[in-house]
Amino acid sequence: MQFENLQLPMKNRLLCLGLAAVCGVVLSDRIAFAQAPDPHAAHAAASGLKKELIEGLTAADFLRLSKKPKTVELVIVAAWTPDNYGMNFNGFSRGKAVYTVPQGWNVEVTFINPSPVPHSAVVVEREMTAKFQVGEPAFKGAAVPSALTGISSAKAAFAFTADEAGEYAIACGFPSHAVAGHWVALEVSASATAPSLKLGDAPATPASPAR
Repeated sequence: MQFENLQLPMKNRLLCLGLAAVCGVVLSDRIAFAQAPDPHAAHAAASGLKKELIEGLTAADFLRLSKKPKTVELVIVAAWTPDNYGMNFNGFSRGKAVYTVPQGWNVEVTFINPSPVPHSAVVVEREMTAKFQVGEPAFKGAAVPSALTGISSAKAAFAFTADEAGEYAIACGFPSHAVAGHWVALEVSASATAPSLKLGDAPATPASPAR
């Protein structure tokens, strides 16, 4: 629109020109945002998985009883499948896998990230998955070292005692990953007598026997 051709007082003409400029900036910002690359595209495009780290693992290894009393062993694998741009644990994201552990049991976790994209694992209260950074672990020792920066093409281990019942999450501690769905659920139950794992819509199954 050519505002200089309108028969308006100078003050009104300047106001119209100013509004047009603001609208142009907002529109250009929205176009730029719409054309910006998906921030998670790097996960989908990442290649070079270090497959030897997960060779031979099956779903039966995700939750096993330990030979030690009241102790359960978890294997948590990042980028197990391409689901959620690789931001998944054992193929599940956004709490669609649920680990249940009896209150007071010891939990020994092996975390594996075969991907070159950094990931980590930390046990937090469930609501922390909505945060850009998930914060400190809910239980003493319940995180891999350097949870904030993550590891890539490597494995790590940690252990903790699930001494307080409640709804928790095993989340990726790398900034923005949990809020993008990179977490699975952990229930510490005061009533459960044995650990179990529910994967997606399948029924919950008890922990596999110790090796």
